Amino acid sequence: MENNPSAKEEVSAATAVLLGALAPGVNGQTWNTLKVAFLMLGVCLAAMLALAFSASDSALIIHVTLLVLITGTLFFLLTSFLEQTGLVTVENQMKEMGLAPKVDADRSQ
Repeated sequence: MENNPSAKEEVSAATAVLLGALAPGVNGQTWNTLKVAFLMLGVCLAAMLALAFSASDSALIIHVTLLVLITGTLFFLLTSFLEQTGLVTVENQMKEMGLAPKVDADRSQ
């Protein structure tokens, strides 16, 4: 039995995120990584806001509230942009960058 390479190679999540950063478009793994980063940023900002309220410093409360609004606005704009444009596949990104594995025509016979 001959080992035929599969038509669709599995790409690791780290490679997919790197491709998503360098190639045009956004793939699913990159979007998931961005959502996790925004979630962690939201947790940090919520903790900062709680500390600002406990310190009763109005300037700090206003500052952190503005940071929360900027973060929420950025996440909303990114989400709506990706809803309009859609996600691309890792395979398409690899083809655009010239990293797709070449398939020999005489092997397919």
